[in-house]
Amino acid sequence: MISLVTGASSGIGAAAARRLAREPGARLVLVARREDRLRALADEIGGALVLAEDLLDEGAPARIAEAVEREHGRLDLLVNNAGAGFRGRFADSGTDNLRAALELNFFAQTRLTEALLPLLRRSAPSAIVNVASTAGRVARAGSGAYSASKFALIGWSDSLHLELAEEGIHVGIVNPGFVSTEGFPQRELVEDPKRRWMVSTPEKVAEAIVDAGLRGRAERYAPRPYWLAAAARVLIPGLVRRVMAKADLSTKTRA
Repeated sequence: MISLVTGASSGIGAAAARRLAREPGARLVLVARREDRLRALADEIGGALVLAEDLLDEGAPARIAEAVEREHGRLDLLVNNAGAGFRGRFADSGTDNLRAALELNFFAQTRLTEALLPLLRRSAPSAIVNVASTAGRVARAGSGAYSASKFALIGWSDSLHLELAEEGIHVGIVNPGFVSTEGFPQRELVEDPKRRWMVSTPEKVAEAIVDAGLRGRAERYAPRPYWLAAAARVLIPGLVRRVMAKADLSTKTRA
């Protein structure tokens, strides 16, 4: 089984690579900008094809597809995990911040998927997992650009699955909530016994990726209870807005 993971140099991507490496017959393709991190991870999991690429580079998808074709000739699982958080209120950060978020968190994923689609079709049954966010279902103040990119990724994923299912390609979605990583330790939440449940780990998200990819799940949240927030947004949107407004006011007061 050939699996390609983007954003594999740290956090969720590295955890996903470690988890997928435990699957029978697994062979990994690791994609990220930091080659030294990728090579260290490849050594740790017993070898992998390392591709140091910036997905914002227009030529990156074609180079990645060519490398996978040359090395393996097939692709069974694509994990679109690369991305970043974009913060800032629209009145302050404007359209430039929104455009940057969409370029990295949405268009970079669609371009890579487009380039790898011939390999995925040839390898069917195969799967794509798009790592979105709970913020792609419920938005917060100050994260509109990030949420917009993840809302777009989720909507596109649902449509893509309907288009590709008859060809044997499954498209799954993973929506992490707060995740404790190297860059975002989430100490404030982790150290609060009442809110600790809100924080997931990269390893739990990696298991959700396996569920959404290899096990054919349509959508997974990590932590799992976060699906309640998404359901509430549909069923009682006014109440959700009031709750999020209070959370925003509380954040501004603490600041």
